[in-house]
Amino acid sequence: MSQSIVLGGGCFWCMEAVFRDMAGILSIAPGYAGGHTAEPTYKQVCTGQTGHAEVIRLEFDPSVIGYEDVLRIFFTLHNPTTLNRQGDDIGTQYRSAIFYADDVQKNAALTV
Repeated sequence: MSQSIVLGGGCFWCMEAVFRDMAGILSIAPGYAGGHTAEPTYKQVCTGQTGHAEVIRLEFDPSVIGYEDVLRIFFTLHNPTTLNRQGDDIGTQYRSAIFYADDVQKNAALTV
């Protein structure tokens, strides 16, 4: 049975590129999460007014790559201590975020 996780760590295209060919990753969907506007456009998100972060939704096979492994990779891809910025990408949409599905995922995210 597959699991999923939604991660924000800067530009979603950059995050997607790293996970794309990784063993155990079944699908990747870039998008936006954490905001208050329904179905925002890229232009709207870039204003900082919608509250959204750029994210990827990963579906993965936990028998091949575990949730904690996905998180460790995520934390090596970006600097979670940099507020609203990753490299040259600046704005609230580039913040670090983990949108967990349940308390098990939440606790793992807090301990990795």
